[in-house]
Amino acid sequence: MFISTRYCICTFLLFLSCLLISQRADAQKLRETKFEKGFIEKGQKTGIWEYYGYTPSGEKVVLQRYDYDKQKLLYFRPGPDITCHAEVSPGKWSYVHPDQPPLFVGGDATLSQYTTQLNYPQAAISRNIQGKVVVGFLIDTLGHTSNHHLVQRIGGGCDEEALRVAQLVPNQWIPARVGHRAVPVEYELPLNFRLAQP
Repeated sequence: MFISTRYCICTFLLFLSCLLISQRADAQKLRETKFEKGFIEKGQKTGIWEYYGYTPSGEKVVLQRYDYDKQKLLYFRPGPDITCHAEVSPGKWSYVHPDQPPLFVGGDATLSQYTTQLNYPQAAISRNIQGKVVVGFLIDTLGHTSNHHLVQRIGGGCDEEALRVAQLVPNQWIPARVGHRAVPVEYELPLNFRLAQP
């Protein structure tokens, strides 16, 4: 009698744990696209996400691995060596090669979801103005942006539109690091205006 009661209790507990795991899996939905893979729960990204890019030969590579639960970058694929204007000590700015550059969570593919929201100004269209506007801003040690300003202009209303769109980009930046320390950097975001060819 003791063995069968114990067996029933163990079976019941196993059933309950399977049910809880099943409900947890149902609450989370896997999202997988060409550029990202991870789970969504209640409309929010949760757990560890991978973000992808493609080499010139078409090979799919992991660009970033980010833990949304801990809000922590776990991995990034180093790109070309870049120089950043960084605050290396309080009030002292210098050009440095950071150990980790400032990164947008999700990489360029995610960032482009915002930067492609440009509305081509009618004045620029009528005057056939095309080119690149560069918006500069500060990324602090928490990944927040401030001090948006124009670095390169082309006119025709494009400058103001580029500034508007750059300010819409959410504070999903991972700060630059020199050694093990996050440092504020000045970042430049290029936004391109190209007219469709007839």
